Amino acid sequence: MRQSVFAAALSVLIATPALSDTAARIVTVGGALTEIVFALGQEHRLVARDSTSTHPEVVEDLPDVGYARALAAEGVLSVKPDLILATEGAGPPETMDVLRAAGVKMVIISEIYTAEGVADKITAVGTAIEAEEAAQALREKVAQELAQAVALATANPNPPKVLFVLSAASGRIMAAGRDTAADGILQMAGAKNAMTAFPGYKPVTDEAIIQAAPDVVLMMSSRSNHAISDEEVLALPAIALTPAGQQGRIVRLDGALMLQFGPRAAKAVSDLAKLFHGVTEMPEKS
Repeated sequence: MRQSVFAAALSVLIATPALSDTAARIVTVGGALTEIVFALGQEHRLVARDSTSTHPEVVEDLPDVGYARALAAEGVLSVKPDLILATEGAGPPETMDVLRAAGVKMVIISEIYTAEGVADKITAVGTAIEAEEAAQALREKVAQELAQAVALATANPNPPKVLFVLSAASGRIMAAGRDTAADGILQMAGAKNAMTAFPGYKPVTDEAIIQAAPDVVLMMSSRSNHAISDEEVLALPAIALTPAGQQGRIVRLDGALMLQFGPRAAKAVSDLAKLFHGVTEMPEKS
């Protein structure tokens, strides 16, 4: 535990010059980072956030600087930040270079899709914004909640095999492989990822889906009127020939809750375990 805390703090020190003055104007790029700043009671220092930052709802009152991976330097600089907190992968790289060249302090927080990764993310944010004591308390609270949720979820001796579908536009399924947030949360929720032959999110063939034979199809819930419905997913030839398709087992969960690995990670694990309940036997909480 001490080593992981040290590693998180070290990553912050490497990523940015020492923060000699407390940053009064913070921009967060990454929903989990925004949630952590709120959970640390430092939301009054936020002047903007990216479009993946949607929780708590009040954060949507802040200026939106754009999608985390498609930022425009002008939009970020327009809010005159003292500090930018960004998740690993934020960009594009040329935008990040412009922001650094402008002299804005920047901290890049690693994305590690494990319980320890959640805890280290909290520590890293706390160090960056000089709220170490509050971060330690939050780290301990979240770690305890997450450990309890994972212990219950993974007690199932017969975990379901789950196909995480990122999108199914035009009938072409984009699924989650290994080393993804979806893969990480499935493992923590006591399920098996049906697609482990490749890393990242990739289009998969009908043959690969049929061979994987998932028990459940998991998708993100969406407020978009253009989101594909459960009925449309079940009608796809590849899905129709799987146990999930034959039993109509499609479950959905809010994408921000499920994939951001922030302070609500324990809720994501518990909610997924409940959604998978009944597919295979799940233990009851005593």
